[in-house]
Amino acid sequence: MINMEAQITDTTDIADTTDTKNKIHWADVIAESVMASGNVHTVATGITPSGHIHIGNMREVVTADAVYRALLDKGANANLIYIADTFDPLRKVYPFLDNSYEQYVGAPLSEIPCPCGECDSYADHFLKPFFASLKRLGINPTVHRADRLYKEGKYTEAIKTALIKRDEIAAILSEVSDRELPQGWSPFNPICSECKKINTAKVTGFDVNAETVDYSCSCGHSGTVSMAGGGKLTWRVDWPARWPILGITVEPFGKDHASAGGSYDTGKRIAREIYGCEPPHPIVYEWINLKGQGAMSSSTGVVVSIADMLEVVQPEVLRYLIIRSRPERHIEFDPGMPVVNLVDEYDHVEQEEGTEHRAYELSQTSTSAPTVVPFGHMVTSYQIAMGDMDLLMNVLERSGYDVSDKHAIMVRAENVGNWLEKYAPPFVKFKVQDKLPAQVANFSAEQKAALGILAETMEKDWTALDLHNEVYAVAERCGIKGNKLFQTVYQTILGAKSGPRVGYFLLTLDRKFVIGRFKEAAGN
Repeated sequence: MINMEAQITDTTDIADTTDTKNKIHWADVIAESVMASGNVHTVATGITPSGHIHIGNMREVVTADAVYRALLDKGANANLIYIADTFDPLRKVYPFLDNSYEQYVGAPLSEIPCPCGECDSYADHFLKPFFASLKRLGINPTVHRADRLYKEGKYTEAIKTALIKRDEIAAILSEVSDRELPQGWSPFNPICSECKKINTAKVTGFDVNAETVDYSCSCGHSGTVSMAGGGKLTWRVDWPARWPILGITVEPFGKDHASAGGSYDTGKRIAREIYGCEPPHPIVYEWINLKGQGAMSSSTGVVVSIADMLEVVQPEVLRYLIIRSRPERHIEFDPGMPVVNLVDEYDHVEQEEGTEHRAYELSQTSTSAPTVVPFGHMVTSYQIAMGDMDLLMNVLERSGYDVSDKHAIMVRAENVGNWLEKYAPPFVKFKVQDKLPAQVANFSAEQKAALGILAETMEKDWTALDLHNEVYAVAERCGIKGNKLFQTVYQTILGAKSGPRVGYFLLTLDRKFVIGRFKEAAGN
């Protein structure tokens, strides 16, 4: 079989995903802590849909869902919401955009045309596939789009309060973040009706009764906008303002927001002193790094999309990648060989106890089903069958696997096929040759003699391990090194010097084919 030694690198193992004193899974620890303050909770998650929503972004939403499920399991009256920050501005022309988007830099994402022309807006272009992926991951939050919340007037009272208490908010921001705000700073960013930008206009006045804001824009235009959709609160004010609006009591967020003087520190003060509410229970999470490239980011193009990975592994496995590790532990993600180990680990963890099994439970979706064929073995079998599903079933049966659940096998086979195409390292890939490879002509007399003996040996019934050891024995008998005979076997069947572990590999192939090929190579 393929060498499975490569591991998903993480700063912790499963045993460290617990409360070390009580051996409770981290999601249950958080749920217990949260329920100490009451039984009704709203768990919130969200992101700015400025680009492809990737595996790194998935950590926040899966973390939120795991805690939401833990709350439900403990009898809480809980709900899960997702806030799409669609009213945020486009920061720059990202590498995946053409230069025509230069004109939209600074405009709200909800007001920018869709890159493919098939969605309602730029924001929806990235949200649509993300929500489809969430559904497959078994995550079904109530979705709130920021632009609609503002346009529907949900933020209006919060905007009034922020404008009236502008000096108090400014003092909090300066004190907590230790930075001076620019002259004329306002907690509200109007959208200029002329240039359509949300980050270039300054507030010059406001009318609480009329619910309007006056502005002057750097483009030279001045005007008046409604508080209901004519602009938005700056991020450090918008975040605490939404907590009471949506009743948020629990929220995960990245470590950047949790730094000293960061947006959660200022948010706590603004929530309590300006909006008269308690901040949500914080769940700070670390980044998921792409092996060898660093933290994933749409703006830099360092991404593996959730949709792409769902073509390679089951949704439950992606959930497990997040849920098995405490949020504050970073994850080094490698879509190559470590994925094989991750899937096989997931397949076995159902039989574990304690927090390991709890991680498995919290990873399940409505369509979860066990797969009897290990991912690694499927990699070998799929390539032997060359993608032919009928032949694949025969190959698996020869290996002793139950193939009655054809749907589960087909799903895993499709995952493996996609993994081989997109992420598998070259040394894993092979192809059974239709004809005797040309390099067989260069075999020594000892190599040919060994193949002749193996042809006779293959008539017997072997276990994979015993056959593997028998190859060593035949090599010694013929006066050649074991590794040399392994290479000889691979060259005879694959036309290459390496391949899957010999014992498993030979037993997976059609026995008559193997015997015939060995005899042909031996000159018999």
